[in-house]
Amino acid sequence: MRRVALLVVAAVGLLFASSADAAPKKKKSASVAAREPTYESAKKAQRAKGTRKECATKGGKRRCKRVAMFQGHNAAKSTLRTDPLPKPTGDIWLRAENLAEETKVNIYKPDGTFDDAALAQLDDLFRCRQTGEVRAVRPELYEQLSRISDHFGGKKIVLVSGFRFAERNSSRHFHASAMDIRIPDVSIREMYAYAESLDGGNMGIGIYPTSNFIHVDYRAPGEPSYRWTDWSGPGSGKKAKKSKGKTGRTQPARKPVS
Repeated sequence: MRRVALLVVAAVGLLFASSADAAPKKKKSASVAAREPTYESAKKAQRAKGTRKECATKGGKRRCKRVAMFQGHNAAKSTLRTDPLPKPTGDIWLRAENLAEETKVNIYKPDGTFDDAALAQLDDLFRCRQTGEVRAVRPELYEQLSRISDHFGGKKIVLVSGFRFAERNSSRHFHASAMDIRIPDVSIREMYAYAESLDGGNMGIGIYPTSNFIHVDYRAPGEPSYRWTDWSGPGSGKKAKKSKGKTGRTQPARKPVS
């Protein structure tokens, strides 16, 4: 009897198992299935990283394509300036956007030499926003800033970023030879075109349409001039690490002299 009972229990178990397997699996709703990424959609998303959608209408048809967020190239030597740059007036009206400070100076003394006191004021406005560090900015960069000021009628120039101590050492900002600037009511494309006309070699000039500024720098010795367009907006890069401990502004890199 015991053997018969065990056989009956086993048969009932097999019956339930087969019926469970035979039961149709519940299908996912169309909306859920549509939300789940497919292999192709995942690959497409991967390819789209670092790009932006650019559309144009031609012949009544709208066509779109994806283009790189960053596009750069060495400047052709044939496009560089061959004539000597005229000496600027030296006048600069500058406002540091992130510091809410501004100054008006002339970088030259009456005899035409650099005025260290004026350069020190500009160095202070160019200081690193994160650490307060001050460095002596390359004077030739200030001369280019004055030329830009002269060309656009002496309008106030907004400094978006100058010296950046908490920056990778490959950046010209780290070496105090770069500036990100804009001028209210002046197109950055106009500014970019004029900045290009000042390059006699060894300069980097970039345009940032999303953030609305241009970048002007002097490259490391021996590096070719470079041009680029960067569509990435503010905060698109990695966040800089906060420095530990107290940070304070160092003494100006150029102390005023009599």
